[in-house]
Amino acid sequence: MSEQTAQESTSQGRRVVVVGAGMAGVQTAVALREQGFSGAVTVIGAEPHQPYDRPPLSKAVLLGKAEDSAFDVDFDSLGVELRLGCEVHGLRAAERELDTEAGPVPYDVLVLATGAEPVGLPGAEGVPGVHLLRTLDDAERLRPVLARQHDIVVVGAGWIGAEFATAAREAGCAVTVVEAADHPLAGALPAEVTAPMAAWYADSGAELRTRARVERVESGAVVLADGTRLPAGAVVVGIGARPATAWLAGSGVELGAHGEVLADDRLRTCLPDVYAVGDCASFPSARYGERLLVHHWDNALQGPRTVAANILGETPAVYDPVPYFWSEQFGRFVQYAGHYAAADRLVWRGDPAGPSWTVCWLREDRLVSLLAVGRPRDLAQGRRLIEAGRHMDATALSDPARPLKDATAD
Repeated sequence: MSEQTAQESTSQGRRVVVVGAGMAGVQTAVALREQGFSGAVTVIGAEPHQPYDRPPLSKAVLLGKAEDSAFDVDFDSLGVELRLGCEVHGLRAAERELDTEAGPVPYDVLVLATGAEPVGLPGAEGVPGVHLLRTLDDAERLRPVLARQHDIVVVGAGWIGAEFATAAREAGCAVTVVEAADHPLAGALPAEVTAPMAAWYADSGAELRTRARVERVESGAVVLADGTRLPAGAVVVGIGARPATAWLAGSGVELGAHGEVLADDRLRTCLPDVYAVGDCASFPSARYGERLLVHHWDNALQGPRTVAANILGETPAVYDPVPYFWSEQFGRFVQYAGHYAAADRLVWRGDPAGPSWTVCWLREDRLVSLLAVGRPRDLAQGRRLIEAGRHMDATALSDPARPLKDATAD
């Protein structure tokens, strides 16, 4: 047997265990099979449900237009073992074993894909009528709330808050959104870009209150720091998410300031044969010159292909994507690509008071990020221009009638 054949045989005979049955975990299993891995693959999920996609939870599933959003994946035909409803409590790297509620699970290669968990509102734990929206069970608990057309207070005007408010208004609920910052999407985009978005709430019949801090939540009401009392048949909290990595304490896996697993540019952790992918991990981006923690669906879709390639080891792959995200809110399709924090200039395309417009961010005249509202062609072309590192003509770029691909300067 040649040395190369022996290496391939050893690689194929390894047991890969994936912790997390969301998009990142499922796609890791799929990518391994697509790339020719023939060893054992096990996916462990804490929830008892068949693995499912999360974006529809705040849309079709929440509104009762779909019962669930299970992935269209035939795990049996792929030879992937699912262990669902199984909590993982710890990792003993020296023994290459996971501690689970069903007993120890050995691995040769481990993939951490546990995603993120929503941040709760301090003091609201256990108060009746307070909801989070992250899981299928969360969505199922909220469906009858919308059906009864309650007065609803949404805490947080981020992506999930806007999407839930959109669904609640569609269901006929009275909606008030309270945000501690002075503008919506404060953690995601600068104020000058989100300013026109604030009007979308009123246009839809929802009330947006910025600079509004929650003092406490009572049964049937939310009390703000200024004493305002908002009636609330239900309260939905959307104030952010954090990597679901508490179970890794003491494991030797290095975590970052936000609790995320610190992966390298091949999505490897500091431990041998342990990878991390999706919402639970950050990675260094050569494109943007900093470490990125991306809590978006596309990252959970793309990263697994890199993980699978590196597990197989035949063609080592570096992970440095152009982050991408979309949101449907208040009748608008919002898309975002790139990382605007690296920019030194902002260029508008179109009237932000109108139904469709784009914002482009440049760094040294190279396109590094863009936000497109109702302009999917801008997003598609812009994403390719970011990947290519093209220089742009800012004057041409500002003309919304001119295709982005025709606004290059080189």
